[in-house]
Amino acid sequence: MTTSAKPRKPDWLRIKLTTGDNYHEIKDMMRSKTLHTVCEEARCPNIYECWANRTATFMILGNICTRACRFCAVKTGKPTELDLQEPQRVAEAAVQMNLRHCVVTSVARDDLADGGASIFAATIKAIREKLPFCSVEVLIPDFLGNWDALKTVMDAKPDILNHNVETVERLSDRVRAKAKYRRTMELLRRAKEMAPNIPTKSSIMLGLGETLEEIHQTMDDLREVDCNILTLGQYLQPTPSHLDVVRYVHPDEFAQLKKDGLAKGFSHVESAPLVRSSYHAHEQVQSAAAHAAQ
Repeated sequence: MTTSAKPRKPDWLRIKLTTGDNYHEIKDMMRSKTLHTVCEEARCPNIYECWANRTATFMILGNICTRACRFCAVKTGKPTELDLQEPQRVAEAAVQMNLRHCVVTSVARDDLADGGASIFAATIKAIREKLPFCSVEVLIPDFLGNWDALKTVMDAKPDILNHNVETVERLSDRVRAKAKYRRTMELLRRAKEMAPNIPTKSSIMLGLGETLEEIHQTMDDLREVDCNILTLGQYLQPTPSHLDVVRYVHPDEFAQLKKDGLAKGFSHVESAPLVRSSYHAHEQVQSAAAHAAQ
């Protein structure tokens, strides 16, 4: 029996390592405030560029996830605590970094009745109190379909509500743990119903075996629920125990998908091999605001 060889990582996926003063300052600050970033926990390839530019995505609710998605490097297990002071420390870090746009995400906390929604809301409030001119984007889990929890977040009025579909419907159950493709679409639909003026956002990983037609269908499904912002990036296997990369998608294909997404009505599309959900997030806020004003 023969097995197909794994595709070789192409030259365009080379990551530039930039570990100057800003990088080390941010790393030291996160440790001193006992904060986590998805940049580190998920092994984001853009950590060097983003931290050198003094941008980071805070990961609240600890660093242990109750789910074990087959693409994600975040630790899985049983969380041991809920830190009610974490929102204040995130806000203090945002002040210290002098952020104009702050992205907050979390591990999945299926052990909590509201999935951690109240901590998201408290974090938004704390950042707004300390940095009134800083926009706040939240990247939330699906709260297992608890729409009251979603309302708690939407009532806090984030500037962008982000929830990632991750992959096409055919591959969703294999790639994600507990999260469901149609529940993701329902969450995005309800978020827009609760707060029509808050832009919504989602992300698709490519290279897991999806077809072009499936990518377009996923785009159409996202537009059907009035999702405004889309990011597309290359899936990279974080460890040998995670899903294999089926294909490395060429930058030219990403460029064409950006055109396709804009033609379908997304207000902003980030599409390139190393793009991740919060990459250039500050630009997406401006783009969404300009689109809404038209």
